[in-house]
Amino acid sequence: MSHITRVKGLRELYAAPVIEERVREIAWKIDKLYEGKPLVMICVLKGAFMFFSDLVKRITIETEVDFVRLASYGKGASSSGTVSFLKDTELSLRNKDVIIVEDIVDSGLTMDFFIRQLEARSVNSLRIVALIDKLERREWPVTVDFSGFTLSSGFIVGYGLDYAERFRELPAVYTLELEE
Repeated sequence: MSHITRVKGLRELYAAPVIEERVREIAWKIDKLYEGKPLVMICVLKGAFMFFSDLVKRITIETEVDFVRLASYGKGASSSGTVSFLKDTELSLRNKDVIIVEDIVDSGLTMDFFIRQLEARSVNSLRIVALIDKLERREWPVTVDFSGFTLSSGFIVGYGLDYAERFRELPAVYTLELEE
């Protein structure tokens, strides 16, 4: 049985209306950049599903969607250091413009792994959209092209982001305080 640290508290960091406004702004930028081009948006499950859904609903250009599942955290609050590819894309990505939609880019390990996988598939272009761009622990040279928010530190949950599969359902983003 895995040990899960007890939660001490939650502090709201980004309220639902603030997130909604950022999603609209990002959608507008994507619409302008990709107007008239075939676009594929790939959701990185599970954490990005709420952000992805809201973003896709606000994009007005024709878009194909697909899903992948990558894991580097397991059940804890820190990365395991390895990436597991649990579900691959189903669409052909050859010669298409692709946007990866991620919940949070932290160390860059997962995105570096996934970018290399997609580049090998001869995509036309590749960009990253992340709800949270967390530069504090960036170890791999990954650039987030569109970010909802930049965060310097802290462990966050809500709006799809989890701690040990908990708190995804929260409509806002919260800083999670754990007991020591």
